[in-house]
Amino acid sequence: MARIRESIRRFAQDEDGTILVFFGMSLVILFGLVALSFDLGRLGSTRSELQSYADSVALAAAGELDGNSDAISRANSAAALVSDTQTFGAGGHSLGYAEIDPDNADGADVVSDVTLTYLSRLPKDTETIADVATTEPAKAAFVHAAVARHDVSATFAAVFTTLGGFDAFDGSAEADAIAGLEIQACDVTPLMFCVPPGFKASANIGTMVRIRAGGSGAAWGPGDFGFLDPDKIKVDDEGPCAKLNGAHLDACLLGAQQSITQCFNQRGVDTEPGQKEGLNASIFNVRFDMYQAIMNGLSNDEDYAPAPNVIKGIIKKDPGNSSNQNQGQGKANCIGEAEQVSPDTVGLPRDDCFMDKSCDRFGDGDWSEGRETYVATNYGAGVDDPHPDAVTRYDYYLAEIKAAAGGEILTDRAETGLPTCAPAASSNPDRRVLIVAGIDCSAETGAVIKGAMSDVPVKEFVKVFLTEPVGEDGSTPPVMDIWGEIIGSASDGGSEDTGTGGIVRDVVQLYR
Repeated sequence: MARIRESIRRFAQDEDGTILVFFGMSLVILFGLVALSFDLGRLGSTRSELQSYADSVALAAAGELDGNSDAISRANSAAALVSDTQTFGAGGHSLGYAEIDPDNADGADVVSDVTLTYLSRLPKDTETIADVATTEPAKAAFVHAAVARHDVSATFAAVFTTLGGFDAFDGSAEADAIAGLEIQACDVTPLMFCVPPGFKASANIGTMVRIRAGGSGAAWGPGDFGFLDPDKIKVDDEGPCAKLNGAHLDACLLGAQQSITQCFNQRGVDTEPGQKEGLNASIFNVRFDMYQAIMNGLSNDEDYAPAPNVIKGIIKKDPGNSSNQNQGQGKANCIGEAEQVSPDTVGLPRDDCFMDKSCDRFGDGDWSEGRETYVATNYGAGVDDPHPDAVTRYDYYLAEIKAAAGGEILTDRAETGLPTCAPAASSNPDRRVLIVAGIDCSAETGAVIKGAMSDVPVKEFVKVFLTEPVGEDGSTPPVMDIWGEIIGSASDGGSEDTGTGGIVRDVVQLYR
C-alpha cells in the first residue's frame, strides 16, 4: 500500500513530458487559427470580387446616362455586358446582370446578381437610395449597383466546431457602388439652339440648318437659337474675356478663340433668348476676316484671328476698282463697313431645297446644284471639280486648305481665300466650327422653353460649321440668321479641339 502511495506521489511530482500537453493544446489552437485565416481569406476575396463587379457594372451603366429618352435602357444593356466570377461564395461562380421582364411577375428562370437603381442625385446622409430613385431617363444622373448577398461557409473551421464546442463560422459578402456621368463642354461658344424631337447629330451630318434668333416672348421652336450662362459665371477668369463687360463681353464670348468659358454640364444649362441689344452679326463674322461695328479695330488681335479659308463671295466695296482684285494684305483690303458681292467668287452654297424654298429651317444635305455653281464660279466654267471626294461642305473647306498648302486657295479672283485684313489666320481650320448646345425645346424637357430658364438638359453638343457670314434682317432689334452645316456630335466621349479651343469630354466616375 505504501508502495502504491509512493508511486502516485512520484507521478504527481514528475514534470517530464509536461510540455507535450501544452504543445498539443497549442497545436489545436494553431490549426484552428490557420483554418480560420483560410476562411476569413475566402470571405475577404469574395467581398473584393463582388465589389469589383459592382464597380464595373455601375461604371458601365453610368456611361449611358446622357439624359436621352433611351438612356436607362442603354444603361441596362451596358450592364448586361459586364460579367465576372466569384470563387468561394455560394450561388455559383459567375456574376451577371439580367433585367427582369416586368411581364414576368415571379421572375421565373431569371437570375440577376445585381440590382440597378437609377438616381436623380446623390443621396445625402439623411436620405436613402429610395428617396432619390427615378425611372425617368432625363433625370437619371447616377446609378446604384447592389450585388446580391453571397454566403461563404467555413469549410476548414468546421472541422474544429465539435472539438471547440462553438458554432461553425459562416460569413456573407455583398457590395454596392454608385457611379455617375457628366458630359462637360469646356471653353466653347455659349450658344444653344432648339433641335427637333428625336434629333441626333450623327444622323444629320451634312445637313444645312438655318439657326434664327429666338425671341423672349413666344415659345422657342426647332432652329431657334439663344445663349448660355446669362449671369456670366462661366467666363474663364484667365482668358481674353475676363475683364470685359456688357456688349464687349458678349462680343468676346462669341467672337474670340481660346480660353473663353469654363465648363458647361450637359445635365443642365442656363439659357436666355437670342435677342440682345447691341449684339450684331459682326461678332460672328471675324471668322470670315470681316471686322465691322463693335469688332472694328480687332483685326490685329490674335484672339480674334480669322479662319485659314475665308471664301465668302463678299469683298470690300471700292468704287474706283470694280474688279477689286486683292493684291497682298493690308488695311486697304479690309471690308469694313462697306461691302459688295464679289464679281467672280461665291461662298459655300446652302442646301438646294433652301434655294427653291421647299425647306425652311432644316435642309436635307443635298447641295449638288449649288456645288456645280461653286466650282464653275470659283475655279472656272468647264473645270472639273478639284475635290470630288469631299462629301460635305466642311470636307470641301478642309480640302481647299490642304490643297493650297498655305498659299492662295483661289487665283485670278477677287478673293484668294486667305485673310487680307488680319495679318495672319488662325492655325486651327476649325475656327469656323461652333460647338452649340442642342436642346429639345418641347416635350422631353418637361417644360416649354421660353425666355430665360435654368437647369435645362442638353440632348447633345452639336458641331456646326459656318458656311457663310452671319446676316441680319434689318429689323429692330435685328434678327440674325446663322447658316451652318451639322458636321457631327461633340458629345461622343472624345475631345474635340475647335476654333474656340473647346473640349467636350465624358466624365464617368465612382462616387461611393
